[in-house]
Amino acid sequence: MPRPTAAQLAYGSCTVIFSTLAMLLLSQTSSGLGIAVIALAALALGLLVALTVPMPKSASAAAGRSADRMPAAAVRPGTSVGSASRTESVREPAGP
Repeated sequence: MPRPTAAQLAYGSCTVIFSTLAMLLLSQTSSGLGIAVIALAALALGLLVALTVPMPKSASAAAGRSADRMPAAAVRPGTSVGSASRTESVREPAGP
């Protein structure tokens, strides 16, 4: 499961705080049950807002798509696309 981003945390927290204050002021409730219902509704609304904030595209997904659009001139003649991106291993001579 991916971790929430800073934007998701900020939007969700602000939604919970402001919606709780707005509902408490508009309802003018003073009972414990009314406050609990409003707090739960605000938490649910904050969770909904946090989950609907778009996730940023991951760097690996963007790199995979850009590799598909690599021009043919970028590959050296005589090599395949897979071997052009692969590095050759270098062996050191054995010590005395």
